[in-house]
Amino acid sequence: MTLASKITLIRVAFIPLYMLLMYLSGGVPGLWMWLALLVFVIASITDYVDGQIARRHNQVSDFGKFLDPLADKLLTIAAMTMFCQWQMMPAWALMLVLTREFAVTGLRLVAVGKGKVIAAGWSGKIKTASTMIGLCVLMAFPTIPWLAMVVNGVIIITTIYSGIEYFAQNWNCLWDK
Repeated sequence: MTLASKITLIRVAFIPLYMLLMYLSGGVPGLWMWLALLVFVIASITDYVDGQIARRHNQVSDFGKFLDPLADKLLTIAAMTMFCQWQMMPAWALMLVLTREFAVTGLRLVAVGKGKVIAAGWSGKIKTASTMIGLCVLMAFPTIPWLAMVVNGVIIITTIYSGIEYFAQNWNCLWDK
């Protein structure tokens, strides 16, 4: 296993700790929320670090191409689930994100069956980065309703756009050939 993949696994390992801290915060600003934010930021930074290591040290692998976006999905969906529970994100928005994630994952699985690996595209990376930054903003300022609306809007728009782009660029994978 490459160093890049090990760093990605660290991101996955941070998720239960993050969830515990968020749960302890109860959605209220304070020590637990700040600790949750710190864990989330560190986990988010590993997304950049593992990618840099993989590219610079020629550690790009099919396993990494699969694991990295999965780790991102798990981390961001964990946060969005907590925000849904605290009514800072509408459930339909979370469902939209989950639908996009499952659809793109399904597309990737079909592609793999045809010998093609679909790596994360730029719009997916922008979606992930803007989602992670937006979720950090919500953790830092959880009591500002208009800010939650802006963050939710950015998440929704980038989710829809990147989902459409993945399918537009890889539509041919869905048809038998």
